[in-house]
Amino acid sequence: MIKVKVGLRPIVSRINLPTVVKTTILPGDSIERLFIATQVGEIFYIGDGVIRTFLDIRPQIIKLGVSSGGYDERGLLGLAFHPEFYYNGLFYLHYSVAGTQGPGALSENFSPNPCDPKTLNRKWINRETQFDHIDTVEEWILQSNGQPQKRRTLLNLRRPFLNHNGVNSLNFSPETGKLVLTTGDGGSGYDPFNLSQDNLEIAGKIIEIDVGKNTFINNPPVVTRFNELPATIQETLTVIAKGVRNIPGISFQKFYNQYIKYVGNVGQDLVESIFSFVHYKPIPVTQLVQASLRNTEPDTEGFINFGWRGWEGSFPTSIIRDCSANPTLDEKTIAYYNEAVNTSVRRLQPLTSYFHKDPRPDKFGGTALTGVQAFMGNRIPDLTGSVVFTDLARVEEARPPVRGVLAYTRVKTDGRLNDFSVIETNYNFGAQSAYYVNLGTNQDQTRLYLGVYGSMKVTDFNQGTVFEIVP
Repeated sequence: MIKVKVGLRPIVSRINLPTVVKTTILPGDSIERLFIATQVGEIFYIGDGVIRTFLDIRPQIIKLGVSSGGYDERGLLGLAFHPEFYYNGLFYLHYSVAGTQGPGALSENFSPNPCDPKTLNRKWINRETQFDHIDTVEEWILQSNGQPQKRRTLLNLRRPFLNHNGVNSLNFSPETGKLVLTTGDGGSGYDPFNLSQDNLEIAGKIIEIDVGKNTFINNPPVVTRFNELPATIQETLTVIAKGVRNIPGISFQKFYNQYIKYVGNVGQDLVESIFSFVHYKPIPVTQLVQASLRNTEPDTEGFINFGWRGWEGSFPTSIIRDCSANPTLDEKTIAYYNEAVNTSVRRLQPLTSYFHKDPRPDKFGGTALTGVQAFMGNRIPDLTGSVVFTDLARVEEARPPVRGVLAYTRVKTDGRLNDFSVIETNYNFGAQSAYYVNLGTNQDQTRLYLGVYGSMKVTDFNQGTVFEIVP
């Protein structure tokens, strides 16, 4: 693949962790504005070179970084503007709710042991008391006086652990006009309760929400499973995919008269993966619930399965142990052999993957996938029509100052697995670490934006910069 070099042009600096970067046209305005949502609960927009506050919900966000030494994956995670936002003022938020901190679903760190069946068949019990926090998905409206106001709550989701809640988790589908919610598997590691493959669990799924339907329920119950939802809410939901570990949103790329969908699945120990698909058949939640009541399998023809927890990208999920006889080698044991077999032919193969350890000179060792974005602009011709992705930090630069990495790949006409290439950047971050935490675009995908943070602690404030990726 062609070596690509780009520049980074700073747009705004000294902000908190940028979790979402989007553009939209404000009602009564004539140009697209860049909107930046931060993990702690602020939403800014750039107008005429000035940064303005659009919304500040920091008091409504769970207290971040307290129980985890400063690291946290909760907070304000999703922002999406309705396709008709210019006319109706509607936008949507996904965030972790203040005052909902629980003890967590497990009292100890989880690790599967293939020799101990108890570890392979854990159940999440006492869910109303054994959980970490509650996430909410809300509909808001920008009023005629320019003040945003909450209209209703769409979902209240109880989450077992603090991690794997998704990021950039709300996006509208240009195909269906529905709001797409991407949820991680609930957290910990190795998906202890196998929520991602259970058809009734909300965790580990890609879900479409028909926001045009009125459920007449403004404050829905707090749930973990689809069958716990009132019928009118079930009727607004369809499931596109399961087998998700953790996910930095979904990106749509128009190709003639159809859309290619790109999804990244964050890896466990081996590999980070980007998937693509065009055709899919979503399953209405009402069908999933009815099939469960009848104890039958729902029709899954055309349903997308990314394979987790049995598969990590193209590999059966492994447990990695140091080799005591040779410290330079690792022993890899298949963690969930039966599940890997059961999902081996039902799962979607990745478009590309990159490894946590990669000896090839032109590649890199990754940490965690943080953004996947289609690019259709012509200002960087070698990237036109590609899908760009970001990783949090190069493993080989794990000691400060840390650097994230940009890369790209393309869909092959034969649909086979493709390689990827690192995108070189010329920006000098100096002695400051640069974790690449987010990737965004404008509405027609002709511009790319990169969110960078100087620390991985949410308690280290104002270390963020949003860049435009330029030729």
